[in-house]
Amino acid sequence: MTKRCGRAPALGATLLALGLLAAAACGPARTPTGGASTSQSSQGAQPTAGEARALTGAGATFPAVLYSKWFDEYDKAAGVQVNYQAIGSGGGIKSISDETVDFGASDAPLTDEQLKDAKGGALLHIPMTLGSVVVTYNLPGYNGSLKLTADTLAGIYLGEITRWNDPRLVADNAALAPVDKSIAVVHRSDGSGTTAIFTDYLSAVSPAWRQRVGTSTSVNWPVGLGGKGNEGVAGEVKQNDYSLGYVELIYALQNKLGVAQLKNRAGQFVEPSVASTTAAAAGVAETIPDDLRVSIVDAAGDDAYPIAGFTYQLVYQNMTDRAKAAALAKLLWWEIHEGQQYCADLGYAPLPAAIVQKAEAKIEAITGDGLPALGAS
Repeated sequence: MTKRCGRAPALGATLLALGLLAAAACGPARTPTGGASTSQSSQGAQPTAGEARALTGAGATFPAVLYSKWFDEYDKAAGVQVNYQAIGSGGGIKSISDETVDFGASDAPLTDEQLKDAKGGALLHIPMTLGSVVVTYNLPGYNGSLKLTADTLAGIYLGEITRWNDPRLVADNAALAPVDKSIAVVHRSDGSGTTAIFTDYLSAVSPAWRQRVGTSTSVNWPVGLGGKGNEGVAGEVKQNDYSLGYVELIYALQNKLGVAQLKNRAGQFVEPSVASTTAAAAGVAETIPDDLRVSIVDAAGDDAYPIAGFTYQLVYQNMTDRAKAAALAKLLWWEIHEGQQYCADLGYAPLPAAIVQKAEAKIEAITGDGLPALGAS
């Protein structure tokens, strides 16, 4: 029987303090190019005549908890049902590339080659929220907060650190000295944006990882047991004593699993939280490329959590179905505005205001049958 796991971070105060951040990030809805008002409040989100009442999407499990909340609230506000399948970022990229869904979802920005392979033309990356990939663990009887450096985390996943009482771990966690147990390493078995963020971080901080394994939604893992989806990895960690894995923050909290503090570039051990994830994105608006594909792992700053990233919805800029284009554009607008109020309570960081403005421009560029999607009917 699995015993009580290590202590999870106390996020209550952080979430309460940042509960209003979403409203500040969103700001007032503005009028897009073309002059039609597109404020997607509960009063103004109802579909117009000829607009689709159902949309389909597939992809990332990383934001699935938030998306479930969003799509329920949007259905109540707008009368538009969204059928979203959390099949992993790899599945989401394939689904939108093959045009079998109205939008895909991925935590990993598409590569240039993947963009070229998209059957429907130009794909847009619309950032939805920020989240943190956390190292979660199951250490029976361990009441401390596990501390990991870039070297020790890479060492575990490279198979070089195999026991909990390895001197390199004990150096930052004295209480591990008597824990003479093997580390059961867990990783994703499916194509995953969470994996892309995690391996992007390991590649940024470990030359050995970068050379031997690299960064992708799916890699050849040197060691470990695979779990499907964030929920699968969390389940494996929960069921196996002395295990360690990586998941989006909310999955660790929901399963009452321990969450490690990671040593960031500034040399500070930082817990994952809305505040530390927000800190990782500080200043990104000034450097983010026009296509909004960006990595924010190993960010500078004393308070920055080092394994964080944006999650995106992937949509075609030029859609042939005008009714679906109109419905999708309005959904996207609602998500980056009204939808942001739900982020913090679920462990996600709302979009910075400057990123919201850049996302607005992408949504305004969507067309349906050659006409602007926003304001279309």
